[in-house]
Amino acid sequence: MANAAEHSGANGHAGVIGGHGRLGAARLLLWALAGALAVRQAAAVLRVPPVEWLSGFHLPGSLPGSVYDTGQFSDTPFAGLVLKPLVGLATPSLEVAWTLVTLLCVAAIGLVAARGLPDPVPRRTALLAAPVLTALMMVSLPVREAASPGQTAVLPVLLVLLAVFRVPGDRPAGFLVGLAAALQPALLLFAALLWLTGRRPTARSAGATFAGATVLSWAAMPRDSWTYWVQHLAGTGLGGAPDGLANQSVHGALLRFGLTGPLEILLYAALAAAIAWIGLRRSVRYARDGQLLLAVAVTGCVAVAVSPTGWRHQLLWVLLAVAGKVGKRAADRPVWPVAVVLAMTLPSTMLLPNLAALAPVRDNVLLLAAVAAACAVPFLPRSSAYWREPVPTDYGRPAAARWARVPLMPFWRRVLSRPNLLLELLLIRVGYSIYSHIRAAAPTSRSLAEGNGSQIHGIERALGVDIEHAVNHAVVNTPWVEAFFNFYYTSFHFVVPLTILGVLYWRRPGDYRWARASLGLATVLALIGFWLYPLAPPRLMPGLGFIDTVHGPQDLANPSYGAMTAISNQYAAMPSLHFGWSLWCGIVIVVLAPKGWQKLLGALHPLITVCAIVATANHWVLDAVGGAVVVSAGFGLVYALSGPRGLQVSLPAQQRRDDAERAEPAAAPGTTTAESVAGSRS
Repeated sequence: MANAAEHSGANGHAGVIGGHGRLGAARLLLWALAGALAVRQAAAVLRVPPVEWLSGFHLPGSLPGSVYDTGQFSDTPFAGLVLKPLVGLATPSLEVAWTLVTLLCVAAIGLVAARGLPDPVPRRTALLAAPVLTALMMVSLPVREAASPGQTAVLPVLLVLLAVFRVPGDRPAGFLVGLAAALQPALLLFAALLWLTGRRPTARSAGATFAGATVLSWAAMPRDSWTYWVQHLAGTGLGGAPDGLANQSVHGALLRFGLTGPLEILLYAALAAAIAWIGLRRSVRYARDGQLLLAVAVTGCVAVAVSPTGWRHQLLWVLLAVAGKVGKRAADRPVWPVAVVLAMTLPSTMLLPNLAALAPVRDNVLLLAAVAAACAVPFLPRSSAYWREPVPTDYGRPAAARWARVPLMPFWRRVLSRPNLLLELLLIRVGYSIYSHIRAAAPTSRSLAEGNGSQIHGIERALGVDIEHAVNHAVVNTPWVEAFFNFYYTSFHFVVPLTILGVLYWRRPGDYRWARASLGLATVLALIGFWLYPLAPPRLMPGLGFIDTVHGPQDLANPSYGAMTAISNQYAAMPSLHFGWSLWCGIVIVVLAPKGWQKLLGALHPLITVCAIVATANHWVLDAVGGAVVVSAGFGLVYALSGPRGLQVSLPAQQRRDDAERAEPAAAPGTTTAESVAGSRS
């Protein structure tokens, strides 16, 4: 590992401080976004009353007391020694100062990490990396929790980055690493990394600093040091239950699995040793390859995973691991960064469905991301032929729109290759979670929704299409028809669209992107409708005599309307996505299906669905009209962005054709191609 001065001088992009033209403007906008996110984070912290915020220090009111008396302080005795005098300064200004220093440290991490990217770095990356990383950190779970009082997780990350990239000289750099380890003992693994990469004076300085800080805390706070190091085995159980979800370490995961006693300790020791061995070997390899930032990130991930308590606010290292490149194809490059960003910014319940079988994964998403970065993700070495030039993505020929005045978006090109499956699943799952949250958060005023329901009912009566009541009661009087529509309403809403997307992904990847984009845009437009026009469906309209065939009788005097209200927004009815998604299915099948009977089934699906939503009293007829409007708008937007769908060849077939053409010998003058091939075979 080169020293900080050498690395700083070797970076060709280190001196880039500004940009021109569009890159410069984009850089300013991104810094403005990072600043806005920082202000938002500061506002969220400062909304907490000062007395309540300062109580979060969990430190005694008098200096002679123990920092661990409440059992809530989880940092080292050295951290307690540093923070304890702040109790005497417990004023509202401390809340402001603590928040500002934390956010400034985050911005400094973004600047230093951007300077640590391995050469060669494209100009665009060199200019935009710092604001992008800073903005991502501002919305990440570790930074949102690190703004809490008494949390020092951001500072050790900055100290290590400064030691590796910015501070010249072995002793000052080692002092910073040792200071970071004194705040988080597992970070002493960086001394091992320094030793194994040839920076042994720096490693010795780090070890000496850590030892000195620990001895100082023993001398000043012997009772606290005994409590932390001996009684609680490096802080295990302090600051929260060791098996709580906040402890994203291997030890915490094993406890959540129900393992206890000597068996758990032995298994934890074995797993921690294996992760440390594999992770440090990989870190050394990346450091010698010139990927210092990746080596630092991997070592930090190892430290948090093997620590007895790896709190969420200590997992900022995982976000730094996006510096590594994964995948030979250009289409695969976004998978790792997107997965990391989603894991670090969104609750795990948005990443995975709420199923009991997925609970072990959902409860340990951050730990799994750290272990994957440390031990499993195949980051490319700089010597790889794909480091700078991955396999390019093939695009279809641009097709001009029939409407000459509609400008096509140059960035929305038709990709012929099959998209990365993991990336698609992540985006679909997160997209649906966001859709569910926005739908649930839409206005739910009962009086407004019922007023809009009366308005829709009045419009239908004026148009002569108010058939809901007659259809609903006719179906109720025919039990087998009622059972059929109930089953159809509850069973095919998600199954059919997901099946179509799966078939298109596997068989027709070019058409998959067209269909997926139109469905996504239609759903976004529907969310706008839910917000602007909350609507009570017929089954929730008092006095009209509708019968809810799916959910059973509803007590309209009770605003909660039973358990269904807790599951979803009952007033998100206009437009009807039940019909909208079925119409999308019908259009896609009719356009793409090769056989007539398949087209007929596709056309029948939206017809049966509209009958089901009316018969079960879940939607008005005009709700279906609204669903048709947003679906039509979704297809229209895709057309406006990228032109007509056209006939396109999937990448595997095109590759086979190109290979055959390259392998085919040139025909001699006066001979046919077939004769030439026949001659070559003979």
